[in-house]
Amino acid sequence: MTAGAFVTRFAPSPTGPLHLGHAYSAILAHDMARAAGGQFLLRMEDTDLERCKPVYEAAIADDLAWLGLAWDGPIHHQSSKIPHYNQRLEALSTKGLLYPCSCTRTDIRAALAAPQEGVAHAVYPGTCRGRAMASRLPGDALRLDLAAALGDLAPMGLQFAETGPAHAGTHVVDPDVARRLIGDVVLSRKGEDIVAYFLASAFDDADQGITHVVRGDDLFDFTPIQVILQRLFGLPTPIYHHHPLIRDDQGKRLAKRDDARALSKYRAEGASPADIRRMVGL
Repeated sequence: MTAGAFVTRFAPSPTGPLHLGHAYSAILAHDMARAAGGQFLLRMEDTDLERCKPVYEAAIADDLAWLGLAWDGPIHHQSSKIPHYNQRLEALSTKGLLYPCSCTRTDIRAALAAPQEGVAHAVYPGTCRGRAMASRLPGDALRLDLAAALGDLAPMGLQFAETGPAHAGTHVVDPDVARRLIGDVVLSRKGEDIVAYFLASAFDDADQGITHVVRGDDLFDFTPIQVILQRLFGLPTPIYHHHPLIRDDQGKRLAKRDDARALSKYRAEGASPADIRRMVGL
């Protein structure tokens, strides 16, 4: 990658159809990359093998092509990188920065999913903190000992640049605020080959040479934990651009359950890619 290159990605989870919000994010990332003479990559965040389906992946690729978006190189699949993620988790374990957690299975699984707007991030109270890795049981999750991790980092390096309209500027990750508002996050769950969204995303951004992350405002508050993970592994921190969300008539963020907003519906009704661009304000 040459100096000054612009490389971004669109990274949907193939668990349902694309809707107008996805279209906005994909088009924006694609257009920013092309305007800069850069690259636009397509990544499938498909580590949840129970919910991710090939039929959804095929539909996503078809919708993007219909929109006129062309991605560079092959589609990247996170599901093929599970051993790679586990190797990096082992490195954290060796440093004494992980511990097993046997708290509620439902809560742990929810913590591994991509963040959702309106769902508060419950800071873990540390119930299992201090457990030795040797005590890990089948089904236990792995949590990051955030206080210990922050102790390994130079505070001056914990910052990121943001170009999105709502948060433009340089943001410094305050260790005290991180401990209070982020806490010991779940990084993986044993036996299910599921890794946390923000961990897999941070590793893949580095591995794919992503220089600019273009994504929705609902993910802005999770950027500090990604910066912390990047620093722990000596990875570069990309420039972030968090864009406004496309909302329904009641002001709610669109979700995959909103089939009425699915691109396939608009396509079936005769809409054109230009119509979709107008509908999302592009």
